Amino acid sequence: MLRKLIYGLSLAFFVYLPAYAQLPDFTDLVKHTGDAVVNISTVQKTNDSQSGADGQLPPDLPPEMEELFKRFYQGPGRHNQAPREASSLGSGFIISRDGYVLTNHHVVNNASEIIVKLKDRRELVAKLIGSDESTDVALLKVESKDLPVFEIGNPDDLQVGEWVLAIGTPFGFEQSVTAGIVSAKGRSLPDGNYVPFIQTDVAINPGNSGGPLINMQGKVVGINSQIYSRSGGYMGLSFSIPIDVAMNVVDQLKSKGKVARGWLGVQIQDVTRQLAESFGMDRPHGALIAKVIPGGPAEKAGLQVGDIIVEFNGQLIESSGELPPRVGVFPVDEKAKLKILRQGEKQEISIKIGLLPNQTNAQSKEAASNEVASNRLGVVVSDINSEQRKELQLEKNGVLVQKVNKGVAQEIGLQPGDVILRVQNTVVRDANDFNSLVAKLPKDKSIAMLVQRNGSPIFLAFKLDK
Repeated sequence: MLRKLIYGLSLAFFVYLPAYAQLPDFTDLVKHTGDAVVNISTVQKTNDSQSGADGQLPPDLPPEMEELFKRFYQGPGRHNQAPREASSLGSGFIISRDGYVLTNHHVVNNASEIIVKLKDRRELVAKLIGSDESTDVALLKVESKDLPVFEIGNPDDLQVGEWVLAIGTPFGFEQSVTAGIVSAKGRSLPDGNYVPFIQTDVAINPGNSGGPLINMQGKVVGINSQIYSRSGGYMGLSFSIPIDVAMNVVDQLKSKGKVARGWLGVQIQDVTRQLAESFGMDRPHGALIAKVIPGGPAEKAGLQVGDIIVEFNGQLIESSGELPPRVGVFPVDEKAKLKILRQGEKQEISIKIGLLPNQTNAQSKEAASNEVASNRLGVVVSDINSEQRKELQLEKNGVLVQKVNKGVAQEIGLQPGDVILRVQNTVVRDANDFNSLVAKLPKDKSIAMLVQRNGSPIFLAFKLDK
């Protein structure tokens, strides 16, 4: 009797389970969207040093990221040989009835031939209209009419926890469907400064690259692009390019054949808890300016090192990673409004957005002259002569770190070869000036220090206990 009662209660629980707790049925969604998903195959010229169809890492991937972010290059394992032609597989989807197809830049990069295979088994030769490496978006065109298409969705309407679907060609298995939820929005990745990625737990593997991320209304909201993986396969962390970012690239490729990206002319970093305290902020937020590029829009608008951008054209900036995508899609040569914090005071600045130029970071080299003994930080610094300034691309001021002893300097990560430019809001003129500044610093209070490392500036924060 008791067993029957328990069974009856269990049955009633599942019958009256709230709608939001039931698993969704994706069958109709797949039927109505699957026809617009395509398989993309390419022929590429490769050699030992290139990554691609054999699944090797891209040559420009930073060493520390080698086991973290892997592009979805697809193909059977092959032995490294001399330059050869190699096949590559990826995914894509149709966005217009007359044959425009979206995929990833890295799927078709360096391809000598691109074939788009439809669900009905037709194979069409595609023309590359253009691609943008910064956002990893490529636009193709096939000659056909009345093709099935995806309706474009709005990624801003996505909610964390919402169900989403992916269709693609993982490991060559065409029209594979996987589902999951939105894990986070606006993710900033090391190789995607201009993309606020959508993070999901949808199962994505090599070959899914370039395929659509679909919401429950059957609209495409993203392009599946990257995974976090130590093995090269799915580990529950997948990243998609928001479709609005991709369509902005599409519009520019169609009209101009290339992508123009907005530029402020600053180098920025996150505001940590200690840096926030040192700048007199009630909490960490915003993008801290570590360097103002000479002659750039920021310098012309009067922005300064140490300013913290907390709002861009009406949009709040919580972390530094949110700023580049918003600036990047802003129209070049038009004015935007910035809200900043400068020495604890709020200001509003109007700035004319510039065109992003090609830039390279200069590499600094170690050199010694006029060393000054260790101080309260436990660091030995030296003056910088004219030859060193040329190598380091410094006009004036700053001291060169020669040695880091045990103490605060070691704890905050100072390294030989670093150039210390400022302590709090005070410019460091020379080695004696630096040691004098350090001697006067207060105890148990967060201090901000501006350091140049390998040509790039960064703020470090520390406290002295003696």
